[in-house]
Amino acid sequence: MAVSYPRKENYVTMTIDQVTYLVFGIVLVLALIFDLGLLSKKNRTITIKQALLQTFFWVALAVAFFIFMWVEKGRKPALEYISAYFMEWSLSIDNIFVFILIFTSFSVKEKHFPRVLLIGIIMAVIFRVIFITVGVALVRKFEWILLLFGAFLIYTGYKMFTSNEDEEFDPHDTKIYRFLKKILPLVPHDGNGKYVISENGRPAYTSLFVVVVLLASIDLVFALDSIPAVMGISRDVLVIYTSNIFAVLGLRSLFFLLRGAVSRFDYLQQGIAIVLIFIGLKMLGEHWIDEWIEKDVQVFISLGVILACVSGSIFYSIFIQKKGLPPDADS
Repeated sequence: MAVSYPRKENYVTMTIDQVTYLVFGIVLVLALIFDLGLLSKKNRTITIKQALLQTFFWVALAVAFFIFMWVEKGRKPALEYISAYFMEWSLSIDNIFVFILIFTSFSVKEKHFPRVLLIGIIMAVIFRVIFITVGVALVRKFEWILLLFGAFLIYTGYKMFTSNEDEEFDPHDTKIYRFLKKILPLVPHDGNGKYVISENGRPAYTSLFVVVVLLASIDLVFALDSIPAVMGISRDVLVIYTSNIFAVLGLRSLFFLLRGAVSRFDYLQQGIAIVLIFIGLKMLGEHWIDEWIEKDVQVFISLGVILACVSGSIFYSIFIQKKGLPPDADS
């Protein structure tokens, strides 16, 4: 007599993290299609109104993801994410100042700004994902590296805070540009909007190609500060990835919104420096801090310090004239 066994069904269950990653990926793809297809047109200049709309779009998307994180993963991971996002968002203003210098140095036409920024930022996202993956793997294997990150953040913050003069940055004098010039045939024009053209039957690379590479490379240099700072806020890989990517993708609209005003934030550097020192000290003293302050409370404190320092330094820059500088001519 044949014995029948109950039929086994194969159920595929997803963890909360997997669901969150899936939602994040879908939202990201749809947002890029929307931004590229509807909010941006090729060879069109972006007005302040459009830049404001795009900035609101990316910030609203990041905040919506914060709400989703709160519902799916709870209060602590959600607050860590929004703290890390604001940290990255404030640090990105420094990126914008350098981006402006790169565009000016290579005489990029304004109509090419949107596409060049988009490609450069997508490359920056790819590089950051690689950088974060390597960093997280190292921390998991050698946890003491976090102490080095903390010390590095304190050193970086101290140097930023005590720096009185802005160092002159020349994109043509960077190692990246010299390396490109050495290995590739470069032409000193934009190829009418192209990145690679044909000259004498051979490929040649335009100034737009160089600018894209510089944008991605410079952002990776900034990531040396920002990613350890995010690790000081949260060890959750999901938080590190999502906060970084949302902040970087909002760089393009922020560039158009702030390019005329970013140089007026004279004291923003000091505000960011205080945040870096705070997070560095927190990383170094984590063992003792955990004994006295609960993790949830630590997240609230970190968020408060970030918001207070960044917003305070921006308002201070607006209302206080830096010593030795003449008042704005247009004020």
